[in-house]
Amino acid sequence: QIDFKTIFSKLAQYNYKGWAVMEWECCLKNQEDGAREGAEFIKKHIIKVTDKAFDDFAAVSTNTELNRKNLGL
Repeated sequence: QIDFKTIFSKLAQYNYKGWAVMEWECCLKNQEDGAREGAEFIKKHIIKVTDKAFDDFAAVSTNTELNRKNLGL
């Protein structure tokens, strides 16, 4: 019922630098199993933020000769 994808996306969007931890309330499960499952869950959802914008390529100068060659012109 919880949209963890959106939650982790927002943490990445706002450059959150804190910890991501998972807490469970199971009096039967072994702590090491719960910790392992929690770590896997967080690793699956965590988003490594890029240090570049998706359109960084647009900031470079154009090479008309190379572009024409690549286009077969």
